[in-house]
Amino acid sequence: MTSEGSAAPVAATDADLRLAHLERLADALAGRGLQVRLSAPTERPASLHVINPRATALTENILAENGTDGWWFWWSWAERIAAVDDLQDAADRIARVLAAG
Repeated sequence: MTSEGSAAPVAATDADLRLAHLERLADALAGRGLQVRLSAPTERPASLHVINPRATALTENILAENGTDGWWFWWSWAERIAAVDDLQDAADRIARVLAAG
């Protein structure tokens, strides 16, 4: 039973977790000088749009999905980048792919 004024804990949904993972990745990528824009429309899963500001043609949409073996970051062409627990590796790989020259 909960006391008045306090709510019972609510389990995070996949949508909440997806958004949280993408927000963490956005912070890591922004720290590497990339521009990021989080998109969270109600009709489809959230994604992270990443742009190299020195070469704006170099862009990518990153997804976070939960599978049987946990949460992973994914390229838009359905290839895994890294597990969400390996945030630095994911950010390094994305920055490397979007690097100019």
